[in-house]
Amino acid sequence: MHISTNGPPPSTNDTTDLPGDAAASAWSGLRRTTLQLAAVFWSAVLLSDSILWGIAGVDPLESLSGKLVLNSFGALLTIGMSALLFRLRHRGILFKAAMAFALSMACAPLYSLFDFQVYRFYVAPEVPDFSWRNFGYTMVSSMAMFFGWSCLYVSMVYAFEVRDRERSLAAAREEALHAQMRALRYQANPHFLFNTLNSIAGLVEEGATARAGRMLLSLSMFLRTTLTIDPLQDVSLADELVLQEDYLAIEQERFSDRMGFAVEAPGEVRRALVPSLILQPLIENAVKHGVGQSAAHTQITIRALRQQDVLRLVVENDLPAGGRPSADTVVGFGIGLRNVADRLRMRFDESGRFSARTHGGQFRAEIELPWRTG
Repeated sequence: MHISTNGPPPSTNDTTDLPGDAAASAWSGLRRTTLQLAAVFWSAVLLSDSILWGIAGVDPLESLSGKLVLNSFGALLTIGMSALLFRLRHRGILFKAAMAFALSMACAPLYSLFDFQVYRFYVAPEVPDFSWRNFGYTMVSSMAMFFGWSCLYVSMVYAFEVRDRERSLAAAREEALHAQMRALRYQANPHFLFNTLNSIAGLVEEGATARAGRMLLSLSMFLRTTLTIDPLQDVSLADELVLQEDYLAIEQERFSDRMGFAVEAPGEVRRALVPSLILQPLIENAVKHGVGQSAAHTQITIRALRQQDVLRLVVENDLPAGGRPSADTVVGFGIGLRNVADRLRMRFDESGRFSARTHGGQFRAEIELPWRTG
């Protein structure tokens, strides 16, 4: 029998912006980008106008001051258009397109009249009086220019909205992931507490009050330690093993000479970082389905070893007579081992793996996770 569970993406950042902060930052970035884009847009207009006026026989340097004034006016118009279009960002695309066209038609005559006055004042004071033909040509070209800007701006706002939604969804997913990891982590504590209190109650009924007192004291120290651990923070394997040895000492008080345990972890391996209390459900399972269901002495062994960039954590226990684990150990592994698989899957994705199998009269639960040190 061999069951393996692979596992979603690691959380690389334990802190997330509040949705309001993220949104404010996103729209602040939009304002900044709008000003930058307007500067680029009107610089391109200035360059193209200089080329066209040069072809028409007007010295680009002589007309530069006039073009700067005209383009500054055009930039103010586009920024005003952008402010109005921004207020319509939640409306439908057809409505925004119609408003962009209407704003372009409104700005085009203003820009054309200003263009005529700038040309007369800065370039050619002797030019003929106002010409409807020239005005119409300038108005059509400027309307196309403003409508092009409107389309560009609406597209940019849409891109910012998509990015803002993605950021909000990512923050919500991370919040949900953290909440789920906390739930999985704390789900183990009531299960362990229930088993230990039952053991203490049994010792009291048997009259073994001294052993019950030691178990109760050990339990209080263990819970004090575990409840102060942040479930989203990693701990060193050394600290994790100390906690599990404390837990096994509590269980050893309960089962006395029926249980033994050993820890095999070289000094270097103990520096590795692991999710807090990741071993507890495995050891609980070994106690419940190994020691608890066997009248003979049962040995529990915890092994830790490094294989290149992989840390392997193994918990083995002797099987009861008959060489098969109990049915609820096989079918779904029970809530504790499922929690281990889920925590690994949520934290490390494919880099985290949980497996369990029977071999040679023993039940073996194994965790694989990336090698990391603090």
